[in-house]
Amino acid sequence: MPIQHAVLSLLSIGPNHGYELKGAFEQAVGPQWGPLNIGHLYQVLDRLSREGMVTSTRVPQEARPDRVVYAITVAGAAELAAWMAQPSPRTAFRDDFFLKMVAAARTRDAATIEQVIARQRAFLLRELRNLHDLRRDPGTDPTVGLLLSAAARHVEADLAFLDEALETLVADAQGARVSTMETAEGDQDHRRRSA
Repeated sequence: MPIQHAVLSLLSIGPNHGYELKGAFEQAVGPQWGPLNIGHLYQVLDRLSREGMVTSTRVPQEARPDRVVYAITVAGAAELAAWMAQPSPRTAFRDDFFLKMVAAARTRDAATIEQVIARQRAFLLRELRNLHDLRRDPGTDPTVGLLLSAAARHVEADLAFLDEALETLVADAQGARVSTMETAEGDQDHRRRSA
């Protein structure tokens, strides 16, 4: 997950160190994003530093190792502004479920297709319930509430897609089965006439 612009955004408020950035990120995006891996964050900070988007300063501490504090540069602020000025592209269907659906469709077995889609539907319904529960929390930050709402709408769209996929793929599988049976019957008739 590319988070470099989110890091630049957090640093635009003021200098910060890794663990504070991790906490600020998780608070800003809410629980549906999941925890930010601190090792990944430090890789992002290192890359931003090499690219001249942030600077780092070592701050000595008495009983602990030195703390590295990061600050956004003019180039980093310009990159953040340019990123915010651009629309965000939609993500493509390059996910695990889409590949499972393709594999299930290739079986041409309606029961397999129905099972794969039913399992995904159950998973999405649990996810939707969880998102609605998180949104009901009165302590939810308004921005996090909007992110939860967007996530719920994506899940609802995925559920509608499952309805369409089920109808289309099962009909295709049943059509393929009928076609195969007709071909087999035609072959038998041809052999009988030839014999």
